[in-house]
Amino acid sequence: MEEPQKEAANEEQPHRFSSSPADPENPGNPAPADPGNLAPLELASPAADDPGKAAPVDRPQDEGARTVMGDEDPLELPSAGPANFLPHFKLRKFFVLRPGTLNQAIKDIEALVDKEIDGSIHSIWLMAEVDHWNNEKERLVLITDNSLLLFKYDFVMLRCDQIQRIPLNFVDRITYGAFVFPKGSLLRREGEGLRIFWDRLREPSFTSRWNPFTTDFPYTTFTYHPVKDISDTFTTICNINKFREQLMNAAQKVHAVKPVPGKANGILLLNQNIQIEAYVGLMSFIGNQNKLGYCMARGNIGF
Repeated sequence: MEEPQKEAANEEQPHRFSSSPADPENPGNPAPADPGNLAPLELASPAADDPGKAAPVDRPQDEGARTVMGDEDPLELPSAGPANFLPHFKLRKFFVLRPGTLNQAIKDIEALVDKEIDGSIHSIWLMAEVDHWNNEKERLVLITDNSLLLFKYDFVMLRCDQIQRIPLNFVDRITYGAFVFPKGSLLRREGEGLRIFWDRLREPSFTSRWNPFTTDFPYTTFTYHPVKDISDTFTTICNINKFREQLMNAAQKVHAVKPVPGKANGILLLNQNIQIEAYVGLMSFIGNQNKLGYCMARGNIGF
C-alpha cells in the first residue's frame, strides 16, 4: 500500500521576493524575479521505487503563483489599548506575521507542488500540528486535486525543510472535537482539533507510541495556530472548520475518480473527542509554553 511521502530539503532554497509588481512610487516594493531563472528546490532522492522515501523532484515555479494576501499588509493589527497591548506584543514575535513573510512562504511551497502528482492547488492553510506527545509544530498545509501536502517551513530562513504528501484517495476518516488524555495523565489541552486518518487498518506500534521522534503514524492532528485572531486574513487561513469542509469535498471527489483497489472507498466524518496518549509530557509542556515549535523572535541571549 502506498505510504505518504516525506521529503527533506537538502539545499537552501533561493530567496525570492514579493510577487507584487514594482511600484515606481514605492521603491521598497521590488519587481518579481524571473521564474525561468529560479533553480528548483533540490530534495533528498533515494530510490523512487520506495513510496516511503523521497523521489527526485524538478518543480519549476508556477507562473500563476497565488497568495492569500494580495497587495495588502497581512499584519494589520487592531489598535492595541492598555487591555490588549501585551497579547499583541507577544503575537508580533511570530515571524509569520512579518510583512511579506507569508507571501514569500506561499510562493516557495507552491513551487514545490508537482502538478503531475498533486494537480492544481485548491487552498492554503496555516495550522499547528499536534504530535502524539502533545508537541505543537507550525505547518503550512495545501489541499490540491489529489493530495494533502504538509510543509515544515522555516519562516526565519525562508525555506522549506520537510514535505509530507498524503494522497487524498487514502484518506478514510476525519474526526473533529475536543482534545482528551488518558485517565491519570497530567496533561491538558484547551480548544478543539482535527485528526485525519489514511490507514484505518494499521495501528501504531508500541515502539512508535513511546518514541517522540517517530513519524510513521497513520494520521495527523491539527489545531488552531496562535495567530488566528490577529487579523481577518489570518482568521481565514487558520479556520479549521473551512479546512475540514474543503478537505472532505476534495477527498470525496478523488475517491470517486481514483478508488484504491482492495480498500473501502468513502470517508467517515466523525464528531468525537481526539485522544492524545501522553501521560507526563514534560518535554511538551516546556516546548508548548515557550512555543518552541514555531518560528519566533526569542530575544537577545547574553549579558
